[in-house]
Amino acid sequence: MNFKQIEAFRMVMLSSSMTVAATQLHTSQPNISRVIAQLERETGFKLFTRIAGRLTPTVEAEALFRDVERAFVGLDSLQASARSIRAAGVGTLRIGTVPSIAMTVMPMAIRRFRDRHPDVPIAVHTSDSPTVAKWTEQRFCDVGLVSYVVETAGIRSESLRREAGVCIVPASHRLARKRRVNAGDLDGEQFISLTHGDGTRATVDAAFVSDRRVLTLETPYAATICTMVEMGLGLSVVNPVVVRSLKLPGVKAIPFDPAIPFESFVLHNQQHPTPALAEVFLDDVRHVTRA
Repeated sequence: MNFKQIEAFRMVMLSSSMTVAATQLHTSQPNISRVIAQLERETGFKLFTRIAGRLTPTVEAEALFRDVERAFVGLDSLQASARSIRAAGVGTLRIGTVPSIAMTVMPMAIRRFRDRHPDVPIAVHTSDSPTVAKWTEQRFCDVGLVSYVVETAGIRSESLRREAGVCIVPASHRLARKRRVNAGDLDGEQFISLTHGDGTRATVDAAFVSDRRVLTLETPYAATICTMVEMGLGLSVVNPVVVRSLKLPGVKAIPFDPAIPFESFVLHNQQHPTPALAEVFLDDVRHVTRA
């Protein structure tokens, strides 16, 4: 039993005519008759009889047809899946990202992506940079968006954006009037830090050679730091992208010396190509970060 035989049988069942079946399959009526006869020999039972000149399926043919239709429904589903893949990529889009990007860039990038691909499911998984790298390496996520790169086997990175950090202070603070803040200006000030172990925290701390900050408050999220600064709980140095996206009226962002680079990176699995759907989404991320 082969596909050609099943296809001919199905078309005869649907049309109740070997002549019509031959036309639909772009072949001849004698060829359809021959294929049906082959199928009858292989199954061991008769498929059609003629009653008053009309082609009529047997009970056995009706039973076989039900299974054939289930198989063809599956083929139709596969064809629909192939069309979807051609149009939009594979399945659910899974993005791993650090919180600072999840809370700033991601909503705008997703809105832009949705304009062209409104029906694609999107899953955003958030954690620190090392965990996002591991997710990308394990293919739990299609791509990763991180604030620093850690050595992870099977991962390649590309730079997404690089900017100098800004000092953020409450709008009523004495430093809010300065055009530029130096590290020494924060002597004795309550400083809100990222948590220990965060690579960005280490970069910020390195800028304070003679460190006289008061370090009594830390949090893993730059967005939370900005909110705490607005509430007068302290000062900090953060990625300007976060400040711009939050637009907190009670926070003043001021250029800071020495310059502290805040970078973001895209992570790809080195062993497997990035899915087409993820590449489309990354174009939207790049557009948003350039804006």
